[in-house]
Amino acid sequence: MTASNKPLVALDRIDRQILDHLQKDGGLSNQELASKVGLSPSPCSRRVKALEDAGIILRRVTLLDRKRLGLALTVVLQIGMDRHTPERFQAFEEKIASYPEVQECYLITGQQADYLLKVVVPDMDHYQAFLLEKITRIEGVSGVHSSFVMRRVVDNTELPLGYL
Repeated sequence: MTASNKPLVALDRIDRQILDHLQKDGGLSNQELASKVGLSPSPCSRRVKALEDAGIILRRVTLLDRKRLGLALTVVLQIGMDRHTPERFQAFEEKIASYPEVQECYLITGQQADYLLKVVVPDMDHYQAFLLEKITRIEGVSGVHSSFVMRRVVDNTELPLGYL
């Protein structure tokens, strides 16, 4: 690892193990986590708190099964903007962040699009309504290209800790 991409906080083997286990199961109790990493509960709790305070652990979430909840359609959208100004981008980003259907939004380069979004909805009818009633009504959107996910080949939330 070069000096330019070193983590801002020094992590030892135990810290990396804690992060690895919490990425796999954020619902582990402190007792269970301590047992898995070979610590007693108090030092384990202090380490987790230090990782939270350092901003490495941002939050703990519960992952839900989209299909079992009736959210069977995942769409990847490429969105082009009419003007490339900070104000236009800020307005778009604020609006898009308010839509619960949007799971991810990236400002990108190297494509004809300016933004790449991942959207989850129940079906094509709901996607059409989302597209026509929300996306195309955002000021500055000049083009939308939709791609529909047929199958999730890799769907992972865990970061690769082997680089640390």
